[in-house]
Amino acid sequence: MAVEAAQLMEKLTALARRRGFIFQSSELYGGINGAWDYGPLGVELKRNVKAAWWQQVVTDREDVVGLDSSILMHPLVWKASGHVQNFADPMVDCKKCKKRYRVDEIEPEYETTGKVPTQCPDAKCKGELTGARKFNLMFETHLGPVADSAAKTFLRPETAQGIFVNFQNVVNSTRIKVPFGIAQIGKSFRNEINPRNFTFRSREFEQMELEFFCKPGSDDDWFKYWVEERKKWYAGLGIKMDRLRFREHEKEKLSHYSKATTDVEYLFPFGWGELEGIANRTDFDLRAHQIGMRSVGKWRGEELQDFKLVDEDPEHQSGKLSYFDDEEKRRYIPYVIEPSAGADRATLAFLCDAYDEDEAGGEVRFVLRLHPRLAPVKVAVLPLVKKDGMPERARPLYDALKKRFAAVYDDSAAIGKRYRRQDEIGTPFCVTIDGDTLKDGTVTLRERDSMKQQRISEESVVAFVDERIYGMR
Repeated sequence: MAVEAAQLMEKLTALARRRGFIFQSSELYGGINGAWDYGPLGVELKRNVKAAWWQQVVTDREDVVGLDSSILMHPLVWKASGHVQNFADPMVDCKKCKKRYRVDEIEPEYETTGKVPTQCPDAKCKGELTGARKFNLMFETHLGPVADSAAKTFLRPETAQGIFVNFQNVVNSTRIKVPFGIAQIGKSFRNEINPRNFTFRSREFEQMELEFFCKPGSDDDWFKYWVEERKKWYAGLGIKMDRLRFREHEKEKLSHYSKATTDVEYLFPFGWGELEGIANRTDFDLRAHQIGMRSVGKWRGEELQDFKLVDEDPEHQSGKLSYFDDEEKRRYIPYVIEPSAGADRATLAFLCDAYDEDEAGGEVRFVLRLHPRLAPVKVAVLPLVKKDGMPERARPLYDALKKRFAAVYDDSAAIGKRYRRQDEIGTPFCVTIDGDTLKDGTVTLRERDSMKQQRISEESVVAFVDERIYGMR
């Protein structure tokens, strides 16, 4: 049964709260905009999304290693990376209603034309807007007991820089050879002007980032390779491909560090939204930090505000962030291909994609058709009644399943109602222990999507569920 896009987000947010997927942060005190708490089911779902990403990008490969860098970093990291100077959005304020807007959201051609709207986009207001001004998106904080300028740093707006500044540490400690990647999953923070669309645009979020280092000249092929790999990941987890698109950036709209960028976008109920950016960052970041590292002695106090990075010898490839190629007997700064995905956005996309309604037995059934690998609960064990030895028979099976999978035991309400509860949270399999189980050792296994039921032996349940979940890569 098709669900209208206008209704989907409303229904999905209601389900998320009711079933314990996602709650408003600080809801007890009225909530805080742009921050969300993942409940018992939501944390499992997002953990499964991250695990599936890590499986493809790290575990199944020999050329990628992991990292977990600190959220707090030396403030010069953000100077060298360009975030202090450039990580800002143009914004305007309405003089009448006091609402704040990003200029590029209300004037899509702003980056090309520089044209700034004059009236508030709110049809009920239509007040006069201020001129555009830059708004830095990084959250400031201070290290130590004194909150002065010398102690100022930032909560990281991305995890990537923690990878770049550890490039040589990883090379030296693992002796891994180019081409290779460093992967990281972690929290990032951006002081978004206008958080919106549920968890899509938040001030605190989690990223899944890979920095893949390769020899200059091979970067175009590696860029194409990672675009295809990421396409396989989404398709392999059951995302509807007619709701997914890979949009190449036009050359004149590329970021200053990028040679090529492709955005992975999903058709949410509120429109197309970016899930992931795949960028050829060239040698921009490693070179910037190498220059910055050499320039530390020149950066003092207020000079930080105006100091510009200048590579005094751009052809010279030596330094801590360069790489010596044993085969070619030369040193160079690697190029970087970066697939950078949002864990929260991907989780929201999988929820939107999975939500469905159908009619079964004359009533509407609400179901999350999540891929079994992503489902927060893999299997539910349901004794038909709470007597006649059925709970005693169900418990050992449940204990065996929960050692291998996220499983639940449910013995309250009629069996049909229990099936509906599991459908609504996306549980792919339900196992019912009934009178026949006591006679012949078989159970009823019900599949979520088709609602088909079959009898299988108790001893084969764990292997059956394992094959259906982990055999579906």
